[in-house]
Amino acid sequence: MIIDKLIESILKKENPSVVGLDPRVSLVPKHILNECFEKYGKTPKAVAESFYLFNKGIIDATYDIIPAVKPQVAMYEMYGTDGFESYIKTIEYAREKGLIVIGDIKRSDIASTAKAYSDGHIGIIDIEDNKYEIYKEDFITVNPYLGIDSIEPYFDNCKNNEKGLFVLVKTSNPNSGQLQDLDVGGMTLYEKVGGLVNEWGQDLMGKYNYHSIGAVVGATHPSQAEKLRKIMPNTFFLVPGYGAQGGKAEDLSVCFDKNGIGAIINSSRGIIGYYQKNDKFSDENFADGAREAALNMKEDLKKCFK
Repeated sequence: MIIDKLIESILKKENPSVVGLDPRVSLVPKHILNECFEKYGKTPKAVAESFYLFNKGIIDATYDIIPAVKPQVAMYEMYGTDGFESYIKTIEYAREKGLIVIGDIKRSDIASTAKAYSDGHIGIIDIEDNKYEIYKEDFITVNPYLGIDSIEPYFDNCKNNEKGLFVLVKTSNPNSGQLQDLDVGGMTLYEKVGGLVNEWGQDLMGKYNYHSIGAVVGATHPSQAEKLRKIMPNTFFLVPGYGAQGGKAEDLSVCFDKNGIGAIINSSRGIIGYYQKNDKFSDENFADGAREAALNMKEDLKKCFK
């Protein structure tokens, strides 16, 4: 089970964190951008290639201390086919370094469309008996708003290809409650969705008593996370919102079980943009900054278990 591999990597590295690879032009060091502009002109190809080189530097500096990375597909998709190529190359490189990859794609659709998303991202494409794995993520994020019809098409690929999902349950954005906190028969909508997610994963249970259908639960809502941990005892949490969005390590203990497992905490800008906020790091040693930030986060997350 892919969830077991994720948990074992977390335990081995003693670090329940994931680095969000969400590059933007403003985050890429000037020397990398200029190198790519010189080679490709000021084009989408140049930006996409600069993202890959930036990501590669971050991965090289952190792969031995983190269990996973989470590239956000929108940052690449906006640059078209060149961006998608950069996204795929980033995933391939991360996996070469032994990292678990969570593709943050937040897809949601039904029937053949959902199956196409599933086959493309976590399945195998068959072209007249020639088989291809396209995106190669280990997990992907999905939106359950369309109900089980939009989630079930992923289950076969999760089972057959050792893949997993993280389903949006309680997100970290300030206005998530506009929908997610609505009362639905005496409980909130996010509680209802959480209960469903815990049921959906029962056929994909791993040896640590967590299944491969996880949940996105924001770090900015600790009281709701505490409720969800009780509702979802077998569901692994992907927790965004730490750091830049205001989520604090000391509030996150509710996401973990009594054995100190059950969640992985995401930081994106706080790690990949750390060099810009600290005078001791120049553009040229941006990766050293990312490593320091990742180590600081690892140390900070120890507060979850005190």
